[in-house]
Amino acid sequence: MKIEIINTDKGQIEYSIVGKGKPLIFLHGGHSNCKETLFHKGFDTNKYMLITPSRPGYGKTPLDDKYTPMKTADLIVALLNYLKIDKVVLYAISAGGLTSIELAARYPERVEKLILASAVSMKWLDKDGKVYKTAKKLFNPKTEKIVWGLIRFISRIFPRMVANNFYPQFSKNDAHQLEKDDIKELHATFKHYHSKTGFMSDIDHHVEQDKISEIQCPTLIIHSKNDNSVPYEHAVYANKMIKKSKLIGLNNEWGHLFWIGKDSNESIRTTITFTEE
Repeated sequence: MKIEIINTDKGQIEYSIVGKGKPLIFLHGGHSNCKETLFHKGFDTNKYMLITPSRPGYGKTPLDDKYTPMKTADLIVALLNYLKIDKVVLYAISAGGLTSIELAARYPERVEKLILASAVSMKWLDKDGKVYKTAKKLFNPKTEKIVWGLIRFISRIFPRMVANNFYPQFSKNDAHQLEKDDIKELHATFKHYHSKTGFMSDIDHHVEQDKISEIQCPTLIIHSKNDNSVPYEHAVYANKMIKKSKLIGLNNEWGHLFWIGKDSNESIRTTITFTEE
């Protein structure tokens, strides 16, 4: 994997790139950055070029106080210009959803297809709600390094305990004995997590209500009915608003993280088939 930081006319951006072939841009979710590879699962790097930018506020892509999904979309297009890539398949995960909506709606000539995977498509968290208030306390720039440091430290000693505690954040399914390989995969994902300034920006993001209806490209919406992080209603709404969309509703074990678990192969295969159609 190659990681590079470049300066564009829209600002500085960090990105990773691996593979060669059909280009895909991954817009990662909250707490993540360009080093995450969970959502690369199943893609043949001899057939696909997998490009993952660190969204503003994550990794080494700076965030200013005026950053919006619209400005992030402009920055991603500047990256495509730098890479001399005309058109991509856009793959948005979780909190990366709103940026993908802006990008696909405003730059239709640059987006061949759109995948919304467990993705936010409308107002996400209620500012008066418990989840929002907890996120503000734990994952603000002053505390997030300590929080993620503790999570990783405890994970090395008690990996199953930490996984059991996080599982309900992702899935509505009842607590049960988690597979050892799934626990390893979860902690491998956490390895690169830092909220930095990005997550505080994510939870306040919004796009114009009618923006999503401007998307014209073929769109796959894949979302778990068991998602306990981004409600399934986001997928239903996106399917209603995007003309050329199809919705795949999952009944999987890990809910929001449908790339983990024995039933993940089918979900991953669905996304890859869509890119090849």
